[in-house]
Amino acid sequence: MTKRQLMCLTCIAVVVVSGLGAAAPSSAAAMHTVHPGESIQEAVDAAEPGDTIVVSPGTYRESVLVTKADLTLRGWGSATVIKPAAATTPAANSCAASGNGICVMGTAAKTVDGVTIRGLTLTGFKKNAVWASDTDRLSVRNVIAEKNGVWGIAQQRSTRAVFKGNIVRDNGDAGIFIANTVDAEGGATDTGGAVIAGNQLTGNRIGVTVRRVRNLTVRGNHISGNCAGVFVVGDESKPAAGAMTLRANMIVANNKSCPATPRLPAIQGSGIVLTGSESTEIRANYVADNVGASPLSGGIVLFQSFVGAQNTANVIKNNQLEGNKPADLANRGSGTGNTFVGNVCQASEPAGMC
Repeated sequence: MTKRQLMCLTCIAVVVVSGLGAAAPSSAAAMHTVHPGESIQEAVDAAEPGDTIVVSPGTYRESVLVTKADLTLRGWGSATVIKPAAATTPAANSCAASGNGICVMGTAAKTVDGVTIRGLTLTGFKKNAVWASDTDRLSVRNVIAEKNGVWGIAQQRSTRAVFKGNIVRDNGDAGIFIANTVDAEGGATDTGGAVIAGNQLTGNRIGVTVRRVRNLTVRGNHISGNCAGVFVVGDESKPAAGAMTLRANMIVANNKSCPATPRLPAIQGSGIVLTGSESTEIRANYVADNVGASPLSGGIVLFQSFVGAQNTANVIKNNQLEGNKPADLANRGSGTGNTFVGNVCQASEPAGMC
């Protein structure tokens, strides 16, 4: 190759590299660090999509509203504690006004996507520790949500969420709650494959409630010491709740006693309860020592919804059940197409399913 040819190739390379640089300018995502005495909300307000807000160890008394996509809010686990602001402090945002700890809020026209909440402890809020509405791909991991008035971690009108590795305890209602919507009637909505996995849920009214939703997985959770372990709740609306998988969960001794509410009778000793569900697979769970005298008590219980919707075409297979009373397996409705196969258990209603 001649000297002139080499010079031409060098020129072309310079042009190409320069062109690539000009075509793809980028700015690195920023990291914002919050220290005790500073405002988490101010850091969130200053952040741009893609940024990370690191909350240093300490106690913060505020509620945080997130309305921007692709933000990460990260703390140091039990060392980073968020509590409600003092009662005399005016509500700083709609999240505080509604009694929640962290709110991730989109709208029906524009969801808030890709938000991550990780390694924070939220305690003592009047309503929920984490509340999300109109989101996509929300990730809540390694969060401690305890002693909140209603739900620990909850969402509505949202898709593709991941709730993983959280400790959710002693909340007034469900530890983790996913619903189509909490303020209107309507058929079950597709969550796009939401995942509730590897969480520890204790001391709540119900460990996990999934209400009027479809297409999600509840797997590998340890659920004990609640009034009930898992509720799959549907009604007469269409599409029906269901088309989900509950597998490889350990659901043991959910024998706390909870009084009746306008939606449910008194509950105690319920492992997994399906009401008005279709095409749900309950597989390879260990369900033991859930004992009570409620109509919903027992290991795995199929019960018509409280508006009369039946369970249909659900599959309960390869579960290990023991010590649940009044029965390990109970089919207390008149739904059709429900299959019980390969389960190891001691007592069933009606007899013969073990």
